[in-house]
Amino acid sequence: MTSITTNIADELAVLAAKLRHHTVKVKNGSLEVGSGVIWQADGLIITNAHVVTSNQATVELSDGRVFAAVRTRFDPQQDLAALKIAATDLNTASIGDSDRLRVGELVLAVGNPLADTGAVTTGIISANNPRVVMADIRLYPGNSGGPLADCLGRVVGINTMIANNLAVAIPSKTVVRFLSGYQRPQLGVSLQPVLLSRRSLGLLVLSVLSNSAAETAGLQVGDVLVGVSRRLFTKPDDLARYLHSNANKSIALQVLRGKRQFVVDVFLRSEKPAVEAR
Repeated sequence: MTSITTNIADELAVLAAKLRHHTVKVKNGSLEVGSGVIWQADGLIITNAHVVTSNQATVELSDGRVFAAVRTRFDPQQDLAALKIAATDLNTASIGDSDRLRVGELVLAVGNPLADTGAVTTGIISANNPRVVMADIRLYPGNSGGPLADCLGRVVGINTMIANNLAVAIPSKTVVRFLSGYQRPQLGVSLQPVLLSRRSLGLLVLSVLSNSAAETAGLQVGDVLVGVSRRLFTKPDDLARYLHSNANKSIALQVLRGKRQFVVDVFLRSEKPAVEAR
């Protein structure tokens, strides 16, 4: 039994070291540091939209090299962003199929929480569906944008938040669709998930794009979106899913501003690609 335990521990240590090489630090004009995943050898980095709220960022690789990064794709509703750095032959992550994850399967999360570089935590899958992966695993500020990987080191999700003491990750299949230019209605805001209670979460507005549906409706930075048509959000992608099914329609968006909660009618404009001009 001791020999088996030792072998498992050794294999996990090797796997953790491998995943650290695929994980980067992302800094976006503040002292706070997020994480990202090297998705392609030509300098493509995937992270959360709430980690990079402006067009420019800084990326630090595991070997200490630092690059200026440009945000090339951005979808705040799905909390995904793509960065490009001027580097080639990078150590890219192996991408797994999030649809094949099973409840109880061992997973690892890598990131830069609380200024700790390349921290690794382990746990098991608690729930999995096409919209979200949830794992019984510990995350902290700074883990956002980092990889959730299976026991073979394949990235199956992008960590985004903690809800009800479970880690929430965006499935790798969603990232693939995001990079393919998959189109959806855009509200025109940058959002960060925030836990409001054990059963509901909010989406904190970090920025509002000019001439967007959000600006027309009067949304402001600091507002918290809590639901649509009296249905409270319980998962990070609830808003994105609702927008997708209501293109070119008006929706009743529930907003928390300070201690006041109210409803605004937002007209969803025609779908636009997630690609952003460079």
